[in-house]
Amino acid sequence: MAIFSFLTPVLAAVICVLIVIILQSRKKSKASSAQSNKNNNIKQESRPWVDEDLQDNTDIVADEDGKDDWQDEEEENLQHVPFTVVRYPEMEMVNRSKEFFELLNQRRSVRFISNEPVPREVINNIIRAAGTSPSGAHTEPWTFVVVEDPEAKHKIREIIEEEEEINYHKRMGEKWVNDLRKLRTNWVKEYLDTAPFLILIFKQVYGLHSDNRKKTHYYNEISVSIACGILLAAIQNVGLVTVTTTPLNCGPRLRVLLERPVNEKLLMLLPVGYPSKDATVPDLKRKPLEDIMVVV
Repeated sequence: MAIFSFLTPVLAAVICVLIVIILQSRKKSKASSAQSNKNNNIKQESRPWVDEDLQDNTDIVADEDGKDDWQDEEEENLQHVPFTVVRYPEMEMVNRSKEFFELLNQRRSVRFISNEPVPREVINNIIRAAGTSPSGAHTEPWTFVVVEDPEAKHKIREIIEEEEEINYHKRMGEKWVNDLRKLRTNWVKEYLDTAPFLILIFKQVYGLHSDNRKKTHYYNEISVSIACGILLAAIQNVGLVTVTTTPLNCGPRLRVLLERPVNEKLLMLLPVGYPSKDATVPDLKRKPLEDIMVVV
């Protein structure tokens, strides 16, 4: 009986400890579950305009703690106006479509660009053409930086060649380098000095109001990519050449050099001019229509 009397308070103490442990465990579990649900809600927030496949480690993403910094104005009363389009006779449509294809089918990526001057008005007009591109919610998230100053062009070349040499030797990998060998390209980019104009296309990851509040730019990368396609067609249309370049790991330094704001990220660089007299291109063939089109 004495032993039982001694064990009773000990047993009660053990039971109390177990109860405390169980309650704390449940509390932690609920807290963990709540945090997990919060994280899931953040991750599952509907942002279909953000394509994870189009992001890299230098993308600028929205800060969840800075939601008050965002202000998306609605234009509910935006006026709509009548729209008409010129309708061509069917035969003329066929001829125009064929002529346009033949024009663009002559387009090639040219790495040998002359320093022969190009009228500035031509550059202005082809960028105007690129600016007609569609964009998510008509945010027009693009900035076209035109560089014609020789010193600025050379600084751009120095930055790109420095990074590209590292890319070819370390970052790109043997397979990528081997795939480029047939194109006879390397980290030396002489055309960055010789081309009369460099056009650097920046995507605006978000917009900025006059009070520095941020504005969402939906599908900004896709929108700017479409604009680049129109720009390439416009360059071909005026008889000039270019080569599409996406300088790997150069964007931040070029943004600072060109004094662009933090909401802009370099997407593409196009040297623009006439082909040099001794220009060559690889004898590549394009896929036939039946390999690129499916009719359902």
